[in-house]
Amino acid sequence: MNYGFEGKVALVTGASGGIGRASALAFAASGASVMVSDVQDEKGAETVALIEQAGGNAAYQRCDVSNEAEVDALISATLAQFGGLDFAHNNAGINRPGSDEWTTDDWSLSIHVNLDSIMFCMRAEIAAMLERGGGAIVNTASVNGLVGNPSQPAYVASKHGVVGITRSAALRYAKEGIRVNAICPGVVDTPMVEQIAKIPQYRAAMEAMTPMGRMAKPEEMASAVLWLCSDQASFVTGHPLVVDGGATAI
Repeated sequence: MNYGFEGKVALVTGASGGIGRASALAFAASGASVMVSDVQDEKGAETVALIEQAGGNAAYQRCDVSNEAEVDALISATLAQFGGLDFAHNNAGINRPGSDEWTTDDWSLSIHVNLDSIMFCMRAEIAAMLERGGGAIVNTASVNGLVGNPSQPAYVASKHGVVGITRSAALRYAKEGIRVNAICPGVVDTPMVEQIAKIPQYRAAMEAMTPMGRMAKPEEMASAVLWLCSDQASFVTGHPLVVDGGATAI
């Protein structure tokens, strides 16, 4: 669906593949200029190339979202390149199944990359959006931001935190014309899970976690992101939109 974002500027972090790439492509297809950001330079450049090949406008800026100074530089680069910021999809994060998240180092890494980064990004993005008179932000949380998971305490805590800071920012800036929402994906067929999904029994297990019997496509997450940024969601803010094929309805 084309939301008519011509003249608008979107920023997508974690846009080298998966949900982030799908989101960046979707923003561009709806007419927005897109700042693509990641730490994987080659794949980030591929996202830009895909957008340009389809007739869109995009640029790439490397950014480690857990580094406050790099986040500030990313927003500055976006403003310099495109003249403003209207939409932001804060998608970058890590998920490391099998790691011992009860250790201090693993806990700190997950919280810093998945949660601190959202605060760094939103703080800089909101300042830029206030200059435009408003905007829309979508943070990628997870169904693990709504339920527990005994094997990933840090990931679960970080994503619960994303939902919480989303709601807090939505309340703070509701009267300033800035809407802040989150998506809570279930299992999505992305590069983050592809190594596990290559093993047939693991793929079957992940598909069985969803009542629909399959993993989501990244484009299905992108559709939710664009709707939340569009005028069709003009009265939606502070909402964690669950896109999980019914997994949390069980």
